[in-house]
Amino acid sequence: MRTSLHYDAVVIGAGVAGLTAGTRLAEAGARVCVLAKGVGSTHLAGGTVDVLGYDPGRVEAPARALPAFVEARPDHPYALLGVDAIPPALEWFAQRIERGPQPGYRYLGSLERNHLLPTAVGVARPSALVPETMAAGELGAERPVCLVGVRILREFHASLCAANLARLGVEARRVELGLDIDRPEVNALGLARRFDDPAFRRDFAASLARRLEGEERVGLPAVLGLRDPHGAWSDLEDRLGRPVFEIPTPPPSVPGMRLYEALRAALRAAGGRLVVGATVVGAKRDGAQVSALRVDTAGRETTFGARWVVLATGGFASGGLALGSDWVVRETVLGLPLRGVPLPGTARFLPDYFAEQPMSRAGVAVDATLRAEDLENVLVAGAALPGAEPWREGSGEGISLTSGHRAAELVLAANGLAAAA
Repeated sequence: MRTSLHYDAVVIGAGVAGLTAGTRLAEAGARVCVLAKGVGSTHLAGGTVDVLGYDPGRVEAPARALPAFVEARPDHPYALLGVDAIPPALEWFAQRIERGPQPGYRYLGSLERNHLLPTAVGVARPSALVPETMAAGELGAERPVCLVGVRILREFHASLCAANLARLGVEARRVELGLDIDRPEVNALGLARRFDDPAFRRDFAASLARRLEGEERVGLPAVLGLRDPHGAWSDLEDRLGRPVFEIPTPPPSVPGMRLYEALRAALRAAGGRLVVGATVVGAKRDGAQVSALRVDTAGRETTFGARWVVLATGGFASGGLALGSDWVVRETVLGLPLRGVPLPGTARFLPDYFAEQPMSRAGVAVDATLRAEDLENVLVAGAALPGAEPWREGSGEGISLTSGHRAAELVLAANGLAAAA
């Protein structure tokens, strides 16, 4: 076993919550290491920031809806964090994206109004912050839509999307293009790499322009570049002479990868360390504190000393929580106590898939300062927190950003460090 240098903070998890906490800490001068089994949920999500989309009907303005939402749900993460903590976290995030490795790329929006954008199957999705490359897809706009499918891309079916948008009152039609692309690149990521090439964009735009009509906006699967999405998107708009927008597709999510790369770059620029392929296998405890983590990295066990630990491993979907064959729910990394788990003998799941599932609000028990129960130096952020149903509320990224941002703030305050702007 090899012992690492001691860190001010070790963050477990490299999703939005973990990268936010780690980056904010590093920017303030803390010595930080982010440990992760893989790249987190960013590569699976659509890349938008959903703060509050439903309550239970569609929310038009999160800023207006959040106070009543929190008052009715005192155990919700937003109630714990405070509604006032959300705007600074969103502003911090937008700034890091704009300063990131994709030149000119940025997010648009605020809590004042949800953007209403189409999904890959033509369902309306409300989001507070969206990549600039998606904004022209606003469903309230009057201009008709031409949805562009690519025959070899199975993740996006333009005809299905157009049919469902028509049911929402959007004038939409589809066209399908054939592209000569090598088989290994036949997915969203492979196409995104092609769209980083100006020559490919030129040929694509020339082929598409002949199929467009009138004042149509152009909707494409979210493949407009990985390294230079702003350049690819603006180039297509110029060549086609009309608004162009991306539509998130099933994984692999190109907008999610862009988000991950921007936060990872911000972490490294601030001096933070990221170790991917690291599995926490145990912890050393000194009374009410965790003093070190035992970590398996490529078959070798290493000890990471830490003054603070931020747990951002997610919920059931990411394996941060697990339901065993004995029907007992466990936090899988540190074995922390949970809250919101249905009592023995009560229903855990309901037969209606879209019902409010009793198990869905389970999470790690924390106090008002995000500290895990019985541990003074372990803070919890993201989907590991109890009390939310992110997929029903449209709140996942908002909770992750705000709690990661707040966890870092609490660590910095406890250590007398000033937060970076």
